[in-house]
Amino acid sequence: MSTTLTYRSQVVKSIARELGFSHCGIAEAGFLEEEAPRLENWLKQGFQGEMHYMENHFDKRLDPRLLVDGARTVISLTYNYYTTEQQNTDAPRISKYAYGEDYHQVVKEKLAEMMHRLSETLGEIHGRVFVDSAPVMERAWAAKSGIGWIGKHSLLINKQQGSFFFLAEMIIDMEMAYDAPFNSHHCGTCTACIDACPTQAIVADKVVDGSKCISYFTIELKDQLPDAFRDQFDDWMFGCDVCQDVCPWNRFSIQHREPRFQPDSRLLSMNRKEWMEITEELFRELFRKSAVKRTKYSGLTRNIRFLTTKADTKD
Repeated sequence: MSTTLTYRSQVVKSIARELGFSHCGIAEAGFLEEEAPRLENWLKQGFQGEMHYMENHFDKRLDPRLLVDGARTVISLTYNYYTTEQQNTDAPRISKYAYGEDYHQVVKEKLAEMMHRLSETLGEIHGRVFVDSAPVMERAWAAKSGIGWIGKHSLLINKQQGSFFFLAEMIIDMEMAYDAPFNSHHCGTCTACIDACPTQAIVADKVVDGSKCISYFTIELKDQLPDAFRDQFDDWMFGCDVCQDVCPWNRFSIQHREPRFQPDSRLLSMNRKEWMEITEELFRELFRKSAVKRTKYSGLTRNIRFLTTKADTKD
């Protein structure tokens, strides 16, 4: 391997660390042969539910060279969002990743800075950056670049960090020294995530029926929530952390250091009654820069009413 390629990879990983990314892996851009039949089967079974965008750009999902002309390299990165902060125990719950500012914006700004610094150091680079956006199979690329393995809950797990992190990618036209893929699987016989899933959405090893996932219901689904799942939401009003909370590997998770992920104190202190009575004005204040905006005021209040009805039914 040439010293030039090795140097380029060292520069990438050094800048990634300086910008606060926890892990960085580098893989050669190409067709994800093993993922093609898995994706096709997942779609055929209707596990995407109403997420019809998952049916689009099938070829581009499997080959980043169709997203970026002349792509040679996929850089995968993780950005920690784990927090020990907790909401009021009497409140309906929000997934940890949405406590602070929208990760799309926070991480994408870091990627833009990283691209700029790489160009300054290594010369002209063309490419694109992605944070849970565009048809990129981010978990597959993270595993291919050696960061970790895809767990039974279909999320990426890293030995040192667990799974409470965002994934991001840079697809560029510059060749690098590539990392070895992470080919081993360290879930063993553990089925904690499968057993704990409130809606039994994990239907096989690394296969999640997205149309049964609480995150799908509370964020993606725009229609009325299905009565068949009324007693299975486990008090989640936005997203769900159950499969990660029970994963033994997340005992290695540590508090993030990103100031922009710090939650508004009201989000942590509000009780159930206050959430039930939330006004649109307060919603805009609390979630002005948050990923929760995605569900809109109407969506969040729909979710809260659904949980409230469940509570009344049990009484």
